[in-house]
Amino acid sequence: MPRRRAIRPALTCLVALSLAGSGCAAVGPNYARPPVPAPDQFRFDSATQAASMADVPWFQVFDDPALQALIREAIANNLDLQLAVARVEEARARAGIPKSFLYPAVDAGVAVGLRQATTTEQADDTTREYGNYGFRLSWEIDLFGRVRRQTESAEALALATEQERRGVLVTLVGDVATNYFLLRELDLQLEIARQTLAINDQTVTYFQNRLDGGVSNRLELDRIQANRSDTASTIPELERQIAIVENAVALLLGRPPADIQRPALVLTEQLPPAIPPGLPVSLLERRPDVLEAEQLLVSANADIGAAKALFFPSINLTGFVGGVSNDLVSFLGGDGGVWSLGAGVLQPLFRGGRLRRNLEVAQARFDGALALYRRAALNGYREVSNALVAIQKFAEVRTERQRSVTALQDAATLARDRYDAGLASYIEILTADEQLFQRQLLLAQVHGAELRARAELYRALGGGWQP
Repeated sequence: MPRRRAIRPALTCLVALSLAGSGCAAVGPNYARPPVPAPDQFRFDSATQAASMADVPWFQVFDDPALQALIREAIANNLDLQLAVARVEEARARAGIPKSFLYPAVDAGVAVGLRQATTTEQADDTTREYGNYGFRLSWEIDLFGRVRRQTESAEALALATEQERRGVLVTLVGDVATNYFLLRELDLQLEIARQTLAINDQTVTYFQNRLDGGVSNRLELDRIQANRSDTASTIPELERQIAIVENAVALLLGRPPADIQRPALVLTEQLPPAIPPGLPVSLLERRPDVLEAEQLLVSANADIGAAKALFFPSINLTGFVGGVSNDLVSFLGGDGGVWSLGAGVLQPLFRGGRLRRNLEVAQARFDGALALYRRAALNGYREVSNALVAIQKFAEVRTERQRSVTALQDAATLARDRYDAGLASYIEILTADEQLFQRQLLLAQVHGAELRARAELYRALGGGWQP
């Protein structure tokens, strides 16, 4: 009896100490965002701006009803995005598993059985029935923060998965916009090819009539017909490219291969507004790949603390309360009650270097996650700079190609007039038509590339793709 009285205060003190210790700081380093070299402003940006194009919703940047409808359909039906959402739900559920170890585990149990003991001196039946039932409690007191660090790591992984989902969303909408602008560029090239083919047909008819009238020769007609065939051959090639891009867009939308409805692209179409990219440091707060890499770094940092906590003692509390009976018939009534309370401390002494190697693994994972985070940030700066210079240079190229097309349109008209007046040969007509057709295709290409560069800048900035 005195021993029991001595044990009870000791258990009470141990429980109080454990509860107090669970609020202590966990071992291991607390996370702090590491420094990442960043420019004062984006390269190829003329001024440092606090406002950013990424702060504007996508449906205001790309004010195109057809594109908006495609983006909304992709957000609703894309299978990659649905897979990413499922991974987020899985990660959230997994994050709750280590957190559950912060609380006591309570189990209910029932045990029944028979026991017999016989001796050579005793012939009586010594079979005994017994049973017990009750509730069992077990609880590891997180005195050194191992469970808290594991919970921190799991929650960071869940946040990383959420940023991965957002990255899939950003990529999805960026891909839809990019392919949409590519489709419209190919549509414009196809229209140019068809218009040029119609002009070539008229030219072939013109020279055929001259040949039939005896005022031309077969060489002129053959050259003109060959030029007409070259133009005609571009049409099926463009149609093939259009079909492939349409199928790609259909996959993004979660559809089987099908036509994509869209308006025709014209060279006078208004480009999206030239909104500044903003401050480079804000990129770390917006780009999902950078945020995902940072959460992976947070998780790796917490794993270091969990690995260090394994070097310290673990404290466990156990308890049981229930009933006991020696008769199965009166089992539920029971012959009496029973309870127990215990505590244990386990201090690792020798594990063959396992704990040290585990800590080294966690440290190496942190170093790798740190490199990934810094690479993601630097890659973000690179992509924004690439998009900025692309927009700037495509605009300059478009201006010059527009001048070239205007000049060649005038040259094609003058060549025909000079040929009719006997001042030039058919070669001038042939050359002017060939050059005009190629320059028009190039102008359509740079116009589409400029639109795609705007979409790429918005994606690179981590813009708000909320529907």
